[in-house]
Amino acid sequence: MAQVPTWLRPSDLQGLAQLATQGTLGVAGLAETVQGNVYKAVAALFGPLGAKFLDSAPGSSGVKKTGITGLAYAGVRGVTRLAGGSVNALLAAAAPRAGRQASSPEREAMLSALNGVLGDHLLATGNPLAISMCLRQGGEPLPLDKQALAARLPAASAKLLVLVHGLCMNDGQWGSGGADLNHGDLLARELGYTPVYLHYNSGLHTSSNGQQFAALLEQLWQAWPQPIEELSLLAHSMGGLVSRSACHHGEQAGHLWRKGLKNLVFLGTPYHGAPLEGLGNWLDTLLVSNVVTRPFASIGQIRSAGITDLRHGNLLDADWQGADRFERAPDVRQALPLPAGVACFALAGTTLAAASGARATAREALSQQLLGDGLVPLPSALGQHEQAGRTLAFAPDHQWIATGVNHMALLKRPEVGRQLVQWLRGRAQP
Repeated sequence: MAQVPTWLRPSDLQGLAQLATQGTLGVAGLAETVQGNVYKAVAALFGPLGAKFLDSAPGSSGVKKTGITGLAYAGVRGVTRLAGGSVNALLAAAAPRAGRQASSPEREAMLSALNGVLGDHLLATGNPLAISMCLRQGGEPLPLDKQALAARLPAASAKLLVLVHGLCMNDGQWGSGGADLNHGDLLARELGYTPVYLHYNSGLHTSSNGQQFAALLEQLWQAWPQPIEELSLLAHSMGGLVSRSACHHGEQAGHLWRKGLKNLVFLGTPYHGAPLEGLGNWLDTLLVSNVVTRPFASIGQIRSAGITDLRHGNLLDADWQGADRFERAPDVRQALPLPAGVACFALAGTTLAAASGARATAREALSQQLLGDGLVPLPSALGQHEQAGRTLAFAPDHQWIATGVNHMALLKRPEVGRQLVQWLRGRAQP
């Protein structure tokens, strides 16, 4: 029998138990809906006679509640809710007695992955696994009070760097020292920055995270132990979308940090979407098109709002409000330019080796464009778009392509770090 990992807290077990209960209820509901659709298809062949064997109430699966099958499904749901409620009550009582426990890389990875896939659901259901946005250093939240922050960061410099992770990730995955290069540590050592790291629920809408991030940066600006001479943001993947959204919200609110932002560096950001989410949307459409397979679309539709925002690269509330986020639809995003007065840099990756270089065949060149770093195509990562109004105006010397590098390796490759140092050394101006 598998043992429960020791790094899980009682509150984590409580949250996982809630998900297990909801999952079991969801599977039972899915099975009942599929069976009901089959019943409906067969009953239709017999006209009014067949309809007598169906539950015709609005919203019903078609399976009669008083029949043997209906009673069986009701029994499964009743037992599941009873067991889930009992486990939840026991773990809820145990959580306060456990006291504060140190986290671990395994736990942080589990939480960030779950939040990336189900973060909006976790928040909506009050699940204790839902991540609350905060700024951290060394894996611990930073107090946003000037006196407390000064005590926590006695060596804080006037150059502030905030690093923003991507989907299903956390602040600890920027590198752990040793063989893994941490860009925050490198820029602190080479250029005198004090790095802090954003930790957030990547399953929420990008615009929601952007608005929260803008407000958090304003608190950080006000609480920093000394006057800030330079604020820079370094964002990976989805983190770049969250940062662009935050810049918009900060500008709209007249935040001080927005006026003080000097540099914004993107690593593998899908400005115009990521193909994998487009594929998920296509599969949804295919499943919904058939009455028997239609219930299975609900499996794909558990994916979070953060993930569906990646289909086109949504940044604002208006990009998704009033629309079914699982429905196949054209890109209707509001075109949002790069923030004014900020030096913006786009660093993209390609899995092709540098040797292909200028001698790349037509097939290799197409592969480089479409696959990019394995998750984000090169045009998307460089802000290029077939519509001129959506193309992001990065200066030629503010773009760089890392060859032989996949999406995750952008976080720790030495050549990427060297390029960041070169850019942020102050040679480039907005």
